[in-house]
Amino acid sequence: MISNEIIAIPVAEYHDRMQQLRNEGYDFLESLTGMDWGDSLGVVCHLESTTTGAHIVVKTATEDREHPELPTVSDIWKAAELNEREVYGFFGVRFVGHPDMRRLFLREDWVGYPLRKDYDASPEVNPVRMTNEETLDSTPTYQLNADGKLEEKVNVIFEDGEYVINIGPQHPATHGVLRFRVSLEGEIIKKLDVNCGYIHRGIEKMCESLTYPQTLALTDRLDYLAAMHNRHALCMCIEQAAGIEVSDRVQYIRTIMDELQRIDSHLLFFSCLCMDLGALTAFFYGFRDREKILDIFEGTCGGRLILNYNTIGGVQADIAPDFVRKVKEFIAYLRPQLKEYHDVFTNNVIARQRLTGVGVLSREDAISFGATGATGRAAGWACDVRKRMPYGVYDRVDFREVLFTEGDCFARYMVRMEEIEESMRIIEQLIDNIPEGPYQTKTKPVIRIPEGSYYAAVEASRGEFGVFIESRGDKSPYRMKFRSTGLPLVSAIGTIARGAKIADLIAIGGTLDYVVPDIDR
Repeated sequence: MISNEIIAIPVAEYHDRMQQLRNEGYDFLESLTGMDWGDSLGVVCHLESTTTGAHIVVKTATEDREHPELPTVSDIWKAAELNEREVYGFFGVRFVGHPDMRRLFLREDWVGYPLRKDYDASPEVNPVRMTNEETLDSTPTYQLNADGKLEEKVNVIFEDGEYVINIGPQHPATHGVLRFRVSLEGEIIKKLDVNCGYIHRGIEKMCESLTYPQTLALTDRLDYLAAMHNRHALCMCIEQAAGIEVSDRVQYIRTIMDELQRIDSHLLFFSCLCMDLGALTAFFYGFRDREKILDIFEGTCGGRLILNYNTIGGVQADIAPDFVRKVKEFIAYLRPQLKEYHDVFTNNVIARQRLTGVGVLSREDAISFGATGATGRAAGWACDVRKRMPYGVYDRVDFREVLFTEGDCFARYMVRMEEIEESMRIIEQLIDNIPEGPYQTKTKPVIRIPEGSYYAAVEASRGEFGVFIESRGDKSPYRMKFRSTGLPLVSAIGTIARGAKIADLIAIGGTLDYVVPDIDR
């Protein structure tokens, strides 16, 4: 877990100090969290140096609740652009110098800021609207003049003469209710505007009124293809903050389950990408083989998608009597099947032409956007949390962090295919060595976390999934923020797709492999 010591920076010095930290090598903006401390509004930023592995946590705040303003850091880290829009939409903090101060998830005519502590949630304030939201082709941006006064300017998203089409929110290749507005010149993408917020469920807000054990039920519903990982991260953050130790047996079980979940997710990635590109036979192969993992999950967890398995201090139930046998049989079955995947799809000339050299993301941009997981590793960025900040029993197993340098769609595809092999290697090293011991540590009836701020992360199916908790010592979190794996991926699409053909957007989105509920938290 990252140190919970936070360095406070005055608003007047915030931008300069953040630029200084970037110059000192803190090139990865891991998380940017909006906060309402009651007497002030602000942000908490987790920064990491990709060269030294050093971490630092900083915060800044303004006491002006009527017109809260902070300097933007979107000119320092590209990841800040959508994160600051999220903070603006939920807390009302305007970021001076930000190029696009629209709400990210909520309608522009939404009244109030839902994550503030004084928010009025009555339906009279925001009645159900059956009308479509007005689509904006320009957006306000706020600049500080030489005399210190704030000036509102207009940033044009699309000019009147541009040819703009919608991809989504109901297009099957957007992999969920996500909408892209795309400006085209012929078949070439000139500009892309991402519209999120079509399924936002307010999970982070709900957590503030739930006890810590109750918050666990919501994590499986974020990235539902990383249900084990999400819940593992939350349990780990709470356990480390509360000083709860789990048994070695639990650590082994959690690690094995995480790797089964990773294979499950990557098999579905393979299937959906194949379907997106028209390879229907390969699509059925992936779904057929994924079912075997879901059967294994069902035998122990009782669920197949929403698993509810990890608990604070352990797991919900011990592994099923036939769990070890079924896992070993599955690995023996899957290895030869992967060769068939490569024969039917990877080596297909059409798949190669659609993926190779398409949608290139540089290593520098991957870090700046915070695009972790297979997307970052395909660009040459060694960003695997299992290696950077080992948890579970990952420090006791031998596995390779799969890296490519091309940064294109094919590299992103190959990272995941080779990670399936590595996940099987990890499981094989653990499956016959699960130690005896309790599967649940006895905990207090009411779990409270000492006052302070805490952050823990795991390597989920799509990258770093982090949990930030600010506690006031109560049985419920004062603030709980989930570091989405998908939001950085979506924020990078405009950069990746610019200059590509409209058909390439389908391959790009498929190989980024985001899951929309993880974005719309």
